[in-house]
Amino acid sequence: MVDRIGKETAVAREAMRAAQRMVDERVASNRSVAGLERAQAAQAVDFEPALAAGIEHLDRQVRSAESLPIDLLTGRVDDFHEIAVQLKSAELSFKFAMEIRNKLIDAYREVMRMSV
Repeated sequence: MVDRIGKETAVAREAMRAAQRMVDERVASNRSVAGLERAQAAQAVDFEPALAAGIEHLDRQVRSAESLPIDLLTGRVDDFHEIAVQLKSAELSFKFAMEIRNKLIDAYREVMRMSV
């Protein structure tokens, strides 16, 4: 493609070569991303165990956050900022889990409304 420029200036030919190199790099990058996606799909996780593990992790996080104020009062934890961060993290995780739950319920209702 670059050799077909003909009578154009050397600057134009060099610009075309640079553009071709960029396209070649992007194609190579896309191929490596596609290979990575195929590898990740091969390592797919079952839904039920992943959901159970996520719920267990959330439960542990919320339970540990619930005990933090008592730990502060008894003197086991000295840093108030650490407690605030952990409480906020547990709150956000719980809200995120509730939004996922709501989306799953909405999807289920939508599927049940479909006529077969």
